[in-house]
Amino acid sequence: DLDREGEAIAWHLAQILGLPEEKTYRVIFNAITKAAITHAFAEPGKINMDKVMAQQARRILDRIVGYQISPLLWKKVARGLSAGRVQSVAVKIVVEREREIRRFEPVEYWFIPAVFTTDLSRTNSGKLVRDDYHQQWLDFITPQTENDKTPTIAEQNKWLAEHNAFKAQLTKIDDKKFEASNKDEAESVFGALKDAEFKVADIEARQSVSHPSAPFITSTLQQAAANRLGFTAKRTMRVAQQLYEGIDLGTMGFLGLITYMRTDSTHLSPEAINEARNYISRNIGPGYLPEKANIYASKKTAQQAHEAIRPTDVDFTPSDIKQFVTAEQYKLYDLVWRRFVACQMAAAKWDVTNLDIAAETSIGRCWYRTTGRSLVFDGFTRIWPTTSGEQQLPALKPGQALAVVDIKPEQHFTKPPARYTEGSLVKALEKEG
Repeated sequence: DLDREGEAIAWHLAQILGLPEEKTYRVIFNAITKAAITHAFAEPGKINMDKVMAQQARRILDRIVGYQISPLLWKKVARGLSAGRVQSVAVKIVVEREREIRRFEPVEYWFIPAVFTTDLSRTNSGKLVRDDYHQQWLDFITPQTENDKTPTIAEQNKWLAEHNAFKAQLTKIDDKKFEASNKDEAESVFGALKDAEFKVADIEARQSVSHPSAPFITSTLQQAAANRLGFTAKRTMRVAQQLYEGIDLGTMGFLGLITYMRTDSTHLSPEAINEARNYISRNIGPGYLPEKANIYASKKTAQQAHEAIRPTDVDFTPSDIKQFVTAEQYKLYDLVWRRFVACQMAAAKWDVTNLDIAAETSIGRCWYRTTGRSLVFDGFTRIWPTTSGEQQLPALKPGQALAVVDIKPEQHFTKPPARYTEGSLVKALEKEG
């Protein structure tokens, strides 16, 4: 291993075997492939005593904390409990969040969302209200049986787009921000809105860009595997270890599929970057290749001798190795491979439209606002999808009349902070250093 622990192991071996320092070399590599190992033996280095001392300091801190506090826990709380430099901090973070949750008192608030459409062919009593769309919308979003699920946001946006409709929120009345803390306040405003006629007041169009994320380090791999695959941190590291140590690929031989999985550096070797860029140009298209390689900064405390977690050979696609690996190995390799390729791809481009809608009412001019976003160029999201089901706005122009599909007050309550998941706890620990 090329980290502090590996350096200390090498030093201990040299001490136990009585190897002279001037004749002792350490070979390190971060991938178990023929090329990586051959290169490592061709360029051996000396044992790095700074890393050895860093590992010794870490051991001492672990013992100062663990050896002294654990007996106190046995005495004051329960036998068998343990304390540690990292685990005690994690427990403190979890406990503080739990106390925050228990202290939390929900606060009532109300929204008055609306669904509008540009389809004005049928009206009700001269008002621009689509009664047919209204009932269809209610039928669509209301579960018909106990086993039915409420449509997802993506599914709702798809239905709305098919009916030239979109959602918007009441944001202000005249120049004052709309706020309602109880039903009476919300109903009072709703009463003024029910018979109002709405028109497009302003359209603001712009383009936004989203860039790919850095390649994985240990903590971000654990977070992504938890969020996307439902893996625990322990399961993620077990499977990653298997992929690192090697898989029998039949006629291709026994090969480590990913680089060393314990790393805090987003650094990529120039060779790895070139391989990724060549793959993108050949297999995805030159248009998906940025003019210059994407470079990601690591934290100041990162061990820069490490690389980020990446495939040892980008040409081994997930589909190429699927028949040789288990289901969980395939899922994790697919995650690592996609993140690595995506990190060297071009940014995604979006057309973003901010829409203001206004109506003159008995309580003043009421303003609704919404945002639509459409993908102009998929860029890295072709390999690493980030969102789906964005709200699409129909073609609109200032002054255009809109029909109301649905409008009603909605009661909400503020929610306590969520309990940590394994992934979010890892993220919190990383943030705290």
